[in-house]
Amino acid sequence: MSSPADHASSAEPAPGTRAPLSAIDILAFLCELFAIVSLAIWGFASWPLPWNIVAGIGAPLLAILVWALFVSPRAVVAVHPFVRAVVELLVYAAATIAWWSLGQAWTGLIFGVIAVTVGVIAGRRRLA
Repeated sequence: MSSPADHASSAEPAPGTRAPLSAIDILAFLCELFAIVSLAIWGFASWPLPWNIVAGIGAPLLAILVWALFVSPRAVVAVHPFVRAVVELLVYAAATIAWWSLGQAWTGLIFGVIAVTVGVIAGRRRLA
């Protein structure tokens, strides 16, 4: 007969709990946060006065909505992991293009490389 201690040693966390955060999880969160802030900066800096408020609030809000629907750990729409990766990549690409359009190509390029690398590593961990 198995004891509760046998079940606690398995790879699955106990009901109502989750696996502890790793360094990759924290880096992925920081990349997500940087992408949202990047879109806000782009919106406020790239447009003339009445539209900069709309773009500065609307662009990050749209990215947050897409992220919450498809990519977040508690996503509203359950999608195939490939679709999840594509949506994540599109948010990172939008932030990279935003930096390029602001004349900060190196910032966009460095962010893009870091975000895609962290996303690939985090995605491989999720599939394992």
